[in-house]
Amino acid sequence: MSDNKEILTLAVEIGDELLRNGGEIYRVEDTIFHILKAFEIENYDVYVLSNGIFASANEDSDDSCSIIRHVPLGDVHLGKITALNQLSREISEKKCDIKTAWEKLNECRNIPMPQTKTLTFFTGLGCSCYTYIFGGSFLDAFFAFFLGMVLKIFLLYGKKRKTSKFITNILGSAFVTAGSLFLYHIGAPVFHDKIVIGDIMPLVPGIALTTSIRDLFNGDYLSGAIHLLDALLTAMCIAVGVGSMIILYRYIPGGKILP
Repeated sequence: MSDNKEILTLAVEIGDELLRNGGEIYRVEDTIFHILKAFEIENYDVYVLSNGIFASANEDSDDSCSIIRHVPLGDVHLGKITALNQLSREISEKKCDIKTAWEKLNECRNIPMPQTKTLTFFTGLGCSCYTYIFGGSFLDAFFAFFLGMVLKIFLLYGKKRKTSKFITNILGSAFVTAGSLFLYHIGAPVFHDKIVIGDIMPLVPGIALTTSIRDLFNGDYLSGAIHLLDALLTAMCIAVGVGSMIILYRYIPGGKILP
């Protein structure tokens, strides 16, 4: 592999990891630009989409090279993004060579996700806090805490089985709605709607929607449209899950009238 090819591959791999873990489009492009410039690569072009990277270098010379990389949409991992940003700064400041950069890139890739117990607990805690913020009582927040933890376990299981995100969003929102309606049905003094609002927060595509708006403002219309469509479809799946459980509850024998 020539030096130019290796440098371009390194830059694209770093951009791939950034994009795969939730990095913004313009930041990914800017990172690749700075890495290529730091290694004194001239005449390069980089085009980044929400799920792909197109890069080329030295197109008018004998050692020209190009790379096309498909990057599937993934979960946000801020720990990896922070480490990759630090690596790109060190490369831009010429504090590490190609070999060292590859070693640090592998270290960034191996940064683990938080433990399952930690994710589960804080998901439940976040759901309970949102329930209380949106007008629920302490009892509502208490039940939302446990429903949120079960929801997170279900989401992690679905991710492990590589289940479609749309299916997990529909089933997850349906589960928390059914749980809140069950509590309401047995006569627990709860506001079932507040519990639902708090427990669907882990499913709400807030980051995707924010990213889409920022991409649109930056002129990345295609990437912005892709993220916006993803956010709208996710919101639709949540609505389907919640709405289907409410409709089913109205028709079951002995169902109470919902307030």
